[in-house]
Amino acid sequence: MNEAKLVDTGAGLVPEGEGWFVLNTKDARWRESNEFGRFTAWEGSGNARFMELGININVLLPGQPACMYHGEEAQENFLVLAGEGILIIEGEERPLKAWDFVHCPPWTKHVIVAAGSKPLVVIAVGARGKPGLLYPVDETALKYGAGVERETADGDEAYADTSEVRPICYVEGDLPAG
Repeated sequence: MNEAKLVDTGAGLVPEGEGWFVLNTKDARWRESNEFGRFTAWEGSGNARFMELGININVLLPGQPACMYHGEEAQENFLVLAGEGILIIEGEERPLKAWDFVHCPPWTKHVIVAAGSKPLVVIAVGARGKPGLLYPVDETALKYGAGVERETADGDEAYADTSEVRPICYVEGDLPAG
């Protein structure tokens, strides 16, 4: 296997084509939206997209959800690196703090929302390749601005009233010192 070339997008580096690579997270292309904070997934597009495993780091400001409340056919896992959050899972609220690990088997309905006074930093990992996705109506998720008004399996519909995701460079201070 050859090494993938890293290309500068103007908002950080992404791999181009298949192959292994080493990429410092601060040098990677990041993205942000007004509602869902900042994140990086270390991947490019086409055959530089990770086909079997989705992995990203989310940096959420207090009150921001990581996504819309949903359940999916593949499992997902989360590790809180810094900050405080609220896990909304199966309609219940659970507090989260640094080093809490969350496992969501397939079809577990969930979302994480930043709480406290500092950014919440979470690593998210999920299996790819399974198409099922559902955004159910949930009063608890709606209370945090992380839910849909009408159940749907269409991501475009679930995110229709949210801002576009924009590419950005890493924001200094977003990640814990290390």
